[in-house]
Amino acid sequence: MLPNIHSFDPELYSAMSSELDRQRNSLELIASENFISIRVMEAMGSWLNNKYSEGYPGRRYYGGNQYIDMIETLAIERAKKLFNAEHANVQPHAGTQANMAAYMALLKPGQKILSIELPQGGHLSHGSPVNFSGMLYSFVFYGLDKETERIDPDNVRKVAEREKPDLILCGYSAYPRQFPFEEFGEIAHELDVPCMADVAHIAGLIAGGVHPNPFPHCDVVTTTTHKTLRGPKGAIILSKERYAQRIDKAVFPGSQGGPFDQMIAAKAVAFKEAMQPSFKEYAKQIVKNAKALAARLMEHGFRLVSGGTDTHLVLVDLRPKHITGREAEIILEKVDISVNRNMIPGDPQKPWITSGIRLGTPALTTRGLKENDMEYIADLINKTIIHRDDNKTLSHIKEEVHELCKLHPLYPEIR
Repeated sequence: MLPNIHSFDPELYSAMSSELDRQRNSLELIASENFISIRVMEAMGSWLNNKYSEGYPGRRYYGGNQYIDMIETLAIERAKKLFNAEHANVQPHAGTQANMAAYMALLKPGQKILSIELPQGGHLSHGSPVNFSGMLYSFVFYGLDKETERIDPDNVRKVAEREKPDLILCGYSAYPRQFPFEEFGEIAHELDVPCMADVAHIAGLIAGGVHPNPFPHCDVVTTTTHKTLRGPKGAIILSKERYAQRIDKAVFPGSQGGPFDQMIAAKAVAFKEAMQPSFKEYAKQIVKNAKALAARLMEHGFRLVSGGTDTHLVLVDLRPKHITGREAEIILEKVDISVNRNMIPGDPQKPWITSGIRLGTPALTTRGLKENDMEYIADLINKTIIHRDDNKTLSHIKEEVHELCKLHPLYPEIR
């Protein structure tokens, strides 16, 4: 694989090969990561990269786009069908850029957005002061219920009625429960403002039928195309028809130039994959695996935010184990288990340290692991944290990780 890079740039090829080995020989539990198919990879690395195609199908600012138009139209129609959307824009390069365009389409700078704060499970592009969103728009926040650590729609309604936002946002990057789209849509309707959902983390679960669809409750929906959807790095914006023109103008020329045609083709492939019956089984297994992982972690004395999960991710409060999120991330990486530190509701630690870790099952489910494997992985995580100062035990755990990985080979087609 990649013989031309191998011969021309051995230094780069060595790093790329090492990364493939790392992926093959580690347990990937980062909730926002997944493994794309060879088909998606082929589209990403194709000659479509050579074309420039500013504009939209039938309305380009460059010649020679008749086949690019066909490809983008395929992606658009598949996205609409997959999510039961009236309109789709498949050009956004990333989730944050999709959110930027959506805000631009719905608001003027300085207008007010109701969202949830990053430490409560939100995202940087949902109003963080260090992000463009917090710099350009006025954000007000609702929080999780302190007892249940879940979203309380009644509280959201109270905050919305008091603050009178111009947009209500439903979206999370570290919330393990189902998103209450219907309740948010009702609140937005009562205030006569748009309702937007960011479903970057759960798009694959929606497509697979194991999570409620944001439509028709929400007006505009953004999502990345990787994570649970198992496509290329990128994003799309879905909307009701009345917002279509505003969304398209906000993407181009509002916030982006020429689209990445090779990535749009890869999105089209991923959407077709997500339409297959096997993808529904995959989505079901993601949730089964997350629940199995959560249950075994709790047996080992870990405290989980909200007490469990309905989705693909588990948010673990490590304080009962007397270890920070950063320390846990580092020690687990020593045994080739990849996780990311994550803030928990009311976290006393700084964002660089955190009191928690976020675990996700999409990538390992792609490799074919099942519930019993997740229970075993929870055992390994617990053992690693208990024996974090015992290098000999850590070495044995790493061997166990490698043996499990060998039973579920990644990309055997690539030599």
